[in-house]
Amino acid sequence: MESRNTELVNNAPRPTGPGSVISRLFRSPWALSRGLANSSMFRYVVRRVLWGVAMLVIVSMLTFIIFYLLPSADPAQLRAGKGATPARIAEINHSLGLDKPFYEQYGIYMKKLVLHFDLGYSYHNEVSVKTEIFSRLPVTFSVAIGAFVLWILLGIPVGVISAIKRRSLLDRFTMGASLAAISAPVYWLGLIALFLFSSDIGLIPLFGGSGSYVSFSQDPGGWVNSLILPWFVLAAAFAAFYARMVRGNLIEVMSEDYIRTARAKGLSERRVIFRHGLRAALTPVVTMAGLDLGALFGGAVLTETVFNIPGVGRFAYQSIIDSDLPSIQGTVLFGAFFIISANLIVDILYAFLDPRVRY
Repeated sequence: MESRNTELVNNAPRPTGPGSVISRLFRSPWALSRGLANSSMFRYVVRRVLWGVAMLVIVSMLTFIIFYLLPSADPAQLRAGKGATPARIAEINHSLGLDKPFYEQYGIYMKKLVLHFDLGYSYHNEVSVKTEIFSRLPVTFSVAIGAFVLWILLGIPVGVISAIKRRSLLDRFTMGASLAAISAPVYWLGLIALFLFSSDIGLIPLFGGSGSYVSFSQDPGGWVNSLILPWFVLAAAFAAFYARMVRGNLIEVMSEDYIRTARAKGLSERRVIFRHGLRAALTPVVTMAGLDLGALFGGAVLTETVFNIPGVGRFAYQSIIDSDLPSIQGTVLFGAFFIISANLIVDILYAFLDPRVRY
């Protein structure tokens, strides 16, 4: 009797609902791993990671080719100085490996990068490029995250208000100001900000000027004061672009059939806008925000150069001036890594923001 009951239980049809699937997966780690491996999301992530690795290899190769075929200056000559003899220059070229063919230089670089995560040493001062980049990343993160928060807090509300008050005087003013902010070059805007508000040369000396950056651990108040101008300068064009994007998207979404249905059901206008309209309108904004933030993590070159902030962007600018290939290569790879990672994260978030997205 007991064996017959056991047989009936084993042969009984198994439930196929979401709860039963989850319970079966958690019965065994192997079942969980098989479930993940068979999921379309998991396959998509693996495929994108592999493509990201391939893109990093392509970026490194293109950087090497550009530097090798179109050199802006001779690194050995820059390092040796103006009065160096040809023998001294040849000696430096040999010590840096610049006398080898292109493919040998690239092969040695990639071997060190893959096996030891070694980005090489600067031609200019023989300092580890990886050490230089990692020491400057917190500074660049401070600039990027602060600017990101500002342009989100400014751009999205302005875009929503402009869409709600369409064709009003407020709408025309905000969109005109947004167009002016987008058109203003970051370099010029930074110089104007320094001229008006910096503590050293400003007409209204309120904030820290060029070269005033101090770390948060050293002086929190000084850290904020030194980054207020860079944050606003860097966020100005982004906030203006996001305001115009949110406005256009929200106006388009508010004319959809499901919005009219929501209004017909008696929902308040505020609930219709923020619960139904804004969520759909922000989907492309999330894409752009992730890509822009990833690019800023790679280094805000112009802003850090204008305000003399010791971040990755400033390091990249100085490396280009010095024709320092290992440093250029390292900063380019880091920038590409952050952009590719941000793109992947944004694509995954798409599935949560828009239920229609499937992988």
